[in-house]
Formats: sequence, structure tokens, C-alpha cells
Amino acid sequence: MFAQLKKFILASGVSGNEKGISSVIAADIAPYVDEVYSDAMGNLITHKRGRCENAKKLMFAAHMDEIGFMVTFIDEKGFLRTTKMGGINYAAAAFSSVVFDNGTVGAIVPDGRTAPKDYRPEVFYVDIGAKDKKDAERRVKIGDFCRVAPRLQKLCGARVCGRPLDDRIGCYMLFETAKAMKNCENDTYFVFTVQEEVGVRGAKTSAFEIQPDYAVAVDIGGCGDTPNCAPMAITIGKGAAIKLKDGMVICHEKMISLMKNIAAERKIPYQLEILESGGTDTCMLQQAAGGCIAGAVSMPTRYGHSGVEIIDMNDAKSGIDIMTGLCETVLD
Repeated sequence: MFAQLKKFILASGVSGNEKGISSVIAADIAPYVDEVYSDAMGNLITHKRGRCENAKKLMFAAHMDEIGFMVTFIDEKGFLRTTKMGGINYAAAAFSSVVFDNGTVGAIVPDGRTAPKDYRPEVFYVDIGAKDKKDAERRVKIGDFCRVAPRLQKLCGARVCGRPLDDRIGCYMLFETAKAMKNCENDTYFVFTVQEEVGVRGAKTSAFEIQPDYAVAVDIGGCGDTPNCAPMAITIGKGAAIKLKDGMVICHEKMISLMKNIAAERKIPYQLEILESGGTDTCMLQQAAGGCIAGAVSMPTRYGHSGVEIIDMNDAKSGIDIMTGLCETVLD
């Protein structure tokens, strides 16, 4: 489990530049599905044909992209200014190592006299150690992407820490579901979407193309088990969460019931998630074309959008088991 997740973690994929992670997933999942292709936007779409005649279309979606940065300016001293790609928490990103696709490394830091309370995008720059502008331009160009250096470490028990678990853990769960299902009853699509972090864009186009009858997004969620956090009935290690609602979607009662019943029948631990704000690919899956029966599986996660996101791999296993059960259930 750890090695496969780490492989996905290390592959690059800032929003708008997901080719690296897409190629890794495509190669690994190919033996377990009937079709693998990318659409015009860059979504990786994989398809396993269902056994049933007139099988319903079941779509799972997890986003490949991660938050990161794009170079906008190189000054005379060789320092880089960037624009954010997605919801960057600058307090968490400050003084982190960053890496470019060509192997160039650097550090993202705030202007020297900026206090943490004044952190905002325009006070940050990337230092790659260049002597001057020409030296920097030999390594980096305007429009290049960089990411906070990826990592994954084992903690106590089944818990792991690193980045970007958002949403490589979802990609991992789709991959493992494709491997695990024994009887594919429905026409099943495992879709690895692009540009979720900048507006859930890939989910919209891929769902419009597939036009699923049923759809499930898989992404990280929150939890309420750390000191002085906001109240939330989610704890890591007690099972994946079946989403009821978030700031952008109210999940379909039929999908909620389906997943709860599968969990009960197969003795799979689960929790119920309600998020007051934010959203995932679910909202676009629900609205595509004529709409569909949509829901979501969330991974309880501490410290999202930081360099130390923490999850419990047992929660991933429960989510995989629920999704496998959906694949093996004849949907009507």
C-alpha cells in the first residue's frame, strides 16, 4: 500500500500540468481495465465494461492535480516571482523546498521583513540560488510550474504524513478499487481529473462526456480530532466518510443509502461527513448533462493543504471496500 501511494505522491502534477502523474497512473492501471485514454482537457479516463446487459454507467472521480506555483517574473538578481495554482496556505508553504519538473530546486520564502500576519502572495518569491537573471533563465522560464517538494513518511500504526495526499490518496483508492473488484456488474469508469484545485474543471468536462447514471468523487475531507479544532464528527482511523453535504453539493439520498447498505452488509467501518464550506468534484458530477445520482467518499485528513497532511491507511481500505461493493452491485 505504502509503496504504490508514494509512487503517486512523487509524480508531479500541479494544476494545469498534470502530465507526469497522468502517465504514471495510466501505466499502472492499464492491466485492470479495458480502456485507457485522455480527453482534450487532460483528464485520464479508464473504463471497465460491465457484465450486465444494459448496464448502468458508474463513474468514480479523483483529481490528479495538486496545488503549486507558476513563474511569472525573474528579477535582475535571479529571484522568481510566482502566481499560485490553487488554494495555497502561505503560512504553511513559507520556507519550504520547491522543485521544478526539470529537477531545479529552490525555496519559497517571504520578503525579509514580512511578519507572518502579513503573508500574502505578492510578498513571496522563490530562491533557486541563481547568481543573476541570466543564470536563473538557464534553469527556469516564465510559465514553468513548481511544487512544494513531495514526501511521504510512515507514522505510528497505519498513519502516514506528507504531501500531496490531496488528492493522490483518492487516485490511489480508485486504482486499488480497479484491482480489487472481482465482478464488474456496471459499466465502470475510473476518472482521474485535472484542475480540481482551480475550479473543479476536469470533473465537469469528463462527466459531460461520460454522462454517468451514478457518480462518486473521492477526495480528502476534514476531521475533528485535534486540539482546539472546530467541532466535527470525524476522526481519522474510524473509517472513510460518506459525504452528506458540503459547501457546494447535497449528495443524493440514493447514493448515500447505497454506500451505507454496502458498508453494513460487508461490515466496513464508515463515518458520515458534513462540511460547512468547500467542495469537491462531486458538485460537477452531479450537474453534468442531465444530472446523475452523485455522492462522495472522503478521506478523514488532518492539516490539509500543508506539507504535513496526515491520514490513516485503514480509512483508505474502508473506502476502497465500499467502492468495490458499488462496482459489484447491479445498479438500477
